[in-house]
Amino acid sequence: MAGEFQKVALLGRYDDPRLAEPMTSLALHLTKAGIDVFASDEITLDLPVTRAAESSLAAQVDLMIAIGGDGTMLYAGSLSLDSDVPLLGINRGRLGFLADVSPDEMLASVDHILNGEYSVEARLLLDAHFRAVDGKRIKATAFNDVVLQRRETGRMIDIEASVAGQYVNTHSGDGLIIATPTGSTAYALSCGGPIIEPPLEAVVVVPICPHTLTDRPIVIAANQTIEIRLLAREDTQADVVVDGHSMGAIRPDGLLTIKRATKRIKLIHPPGYDFYSILRSKLFWGRDSRKRNEDRS
Repeated sequence: MAGEFQKVALLGRYDDPRLAEPMTSLALHLTKAGIDVFASDEITLDLPVTRAAESSLAAQVDLMIAIGGDGTMLYAGSLSLDSDVPLLGINRGRLGFLADVSPDEMLASVDHILNGEYSVEARLLLDAHFRAVDGKRIKATAFNDVVLQRRETGRMIDIEASVAGQYVNTHSGDGLIIATPTGSTAYALSCGGPIIEPPLEAVVVVPICPHTLTDRPIVIAANQTIEIRLLAREDTQADVVVDGHSMGAIRPDGLLTIKRATKRIKLIHPPGYDFYSILRSKLFWGRDSRKRNEDRS
């Protein structure tokens, strides 16, 4: 099977028994199609693949296929940042806004993609910079979100936010989320933020458990720099978290700067991809709740 994707990496939690069958099936299917298949050298499954260090997979292939949930897709995205290799997600997780191909459609979808039948989305990323408590300068790139959150204390934190050099608000509460359109369906959504269409060049700023009920989410243009200052108060402690991973504690009166990244992550979609269909499926839109209640009775 000819095509632009001649080398494909498979990525997933190899110790998860739910992934053994689809990963094995996909590896055999790709190999039969004449594709060179790569996987982590730590994989324990008996697969017909070339094994390599997981951190080097993206540099050796034309396409990465992540099998799992959105956490696996976020990890795959972090591996692909410097190589510009596109990602395809096979959903074996719980929610799966990013990994949009179902296991039942996996082989057919992969065949369409190998035949050149696919679409590509270049997803917005955010770069975050701050100085940690130990004085070290930290830089991280977010696929989903950058979060400044209170640390191991029952006290609220106070955060001063500015956009493009203009003061916006002083937020008192548990923290603040700055999310990409991709991240608008993650932590930001659970805090009452809006869903943003993936192609939009926009960022959403969402307060976490704000003390003031009028402190609401705001959507801004992605080309603007966001500055967040942790105000020094008694017992102020806060962490910076990027895509669910702690980057370290920020100093009281420290500044967190967030900008649109120059890099993008490319997501591959098979024919028929529909963002709104995914929302309906995952969020139960368009369903009659009365029928669901009747089914439970």
